[in-house]
Formats: sequence, structure tokens, C-alpha cells
Amino acid sequence: MSLLFGGRKPPQPEETAHPTTPAPKAPARQPVGFETILGAGSTLKGELRCQGNVRLDGTFEGTLEIDGNVLVGETGKITADINAKNVSIAGAVRGDVSGKKVQLLRTARVWGDITASAITTEEGAFIEGKITMVTHDAAQEFDASNIPLPDGSPPPPSAEPPQAD
Repeated sequence: MSLLFGGRKPPQPEETAHPTTPAPKAPARQPVGFETILGAGSTLKGELRCQGNVRLDGTFEGTLEIDGNVLVGETGKITADINAKNVSIAGAVRGDVSGKKVQLLRTARVWGDITASAITTEEGAFIEGKITMVTHDAAQEFDASNIPLPDGSPPPPSAEPPQAD
């Protein structure tokens, strides 16, 4: 019982390494968490370029060019175009948003166009703008001309001229 509540760890056996064999190197790790944070109550204007992950809980006006991920927190008020690897929005964004994946949480409010390979929206999210899905595998193999119209009528004839027999 003293080990559970005493705060001490049980002794670990020492690792024995062969003196002539070098220890294997750990693979390079991707950064976890946020490297850049704009806290609630903070205001920043300008251009932000970053290779890591960014969390925005304050007010930002300008341009965001992020190689990592962006999270706009519930208190975030962004007036900027956002271009990032992945974007999650819980606050307000006035500007275009582009990324591989874009996630709109229930408290998100976006006034601008969204361009992404994948998009998810929770019930309650607000969007005023155009959504464009790009480079999605399903779109490559899909022929929209074969889809019947909502009223049940067949699709319009192809724009190609008829073949002579």
C-alpha cells in the first residue's frame, strides 16, 4: 500500500547495454501541443508565419500562414485569411479558411469561404460563405452527370454530339 500512496516508484532494473553496441536513436518527434499562443484578452495585428501549431484565444487581424495546425478558441476573434495544415474553429473568423482538414465546432462562426480536403461541422456552427472540397479521392472516381435530378427526372443529355451510326 505504501507504494500506491507514498509517491515512490518501485525500483527499476538497470538496463544493461553492451559496451560495443550503441544505443538505438529515438526517431525525431513531431511537436505536440501549441508552440505559439495568443491568449484571451490579447490583440495582435500583422502577418504571422509559423512552422508549428498555433492557438488563438485573443483578437488577431492580418494574415496567418501556418505550416502546422491552428486552433481558434471560443474567445478568439480573427479577421484574417487562415492557411494552415489543419484548422479547428470554436470562435469567430472573418476571412477565408484553407487547410487539409477544417473542423467547425458548435460555437464556431465563420464569415468567409472554406477550402479543404475534409470538413466537419458540429450542430450549431455558423457559416456564411462557400465551401469547396479539393483533392478528395472520392471526387476523382465520381461522375456527377449520372445523378438524377431531385425531382426524379433523368440527368440532362451529355454536351457531346450524338454519334452517327
